[in-house]
Amino acid sequence: MELKTAGELMIPLDKYPHIPYWFTLRQAMVEMEKYQIDVLGKKSLPRFVLVFDEKYQLLGLIRRRDILRGLETQALTSKIGGYKKRLFESKRREDFSKVPTGKLVEGLKENSERQVSDIMQPIVNSVDRQDHLLKVINDMVEHNLSLMPVIKDGKVAGVVRSVDVLREIASHVL
Repeated sequence: MELKTAGELMIPLDKYPHIPYWFTLRQAMVEMEKYQIDVLGKKSLPRFVLVFDEKYQLLGLIRRRDILRGLETQALTSKIGGYKKRLFESKRREDFSKVPTGKLVEGLKENSERQVSDIMQPIVNSVDRQDHLLKVINDMVEHNLSLMPVIKDGKVAGVVRSVDVLREIASHVL
């Protein structure tokens, strides 16, 4: 049995969340919630949203974790000895109990109106639709990626996820 190409493994762009750079974090969350990815009968929620410009050129991506960091409010930070401490990075539970819930929710709503371009991560690599699975694996490992844009004729055609790559490899070795 032959190993697949990036194009054979990819999720087509129309089935994966993608937005323009001027969308807000709130709009990105709405898009992320809309998609359920179905690959070989297994459903999963996307961990990323692709971000494009006006000419549909890929600019970057945002992860769920980036959105959470982008939502962080003034209510969740405090200065301790001149160092800005973020409660999302805190290991002590009592810090969270001191945050007024109403003020926190208000801050989260306010920060959800930030543009995704403020928090997006740049694209560090992509693969061509015809690239062999081994090239996809090599690039994912080399660049520590779990999502890779797939290019066809100079445009993004879809994405390959590490979970799908691993599933393909498992089908050959298990």
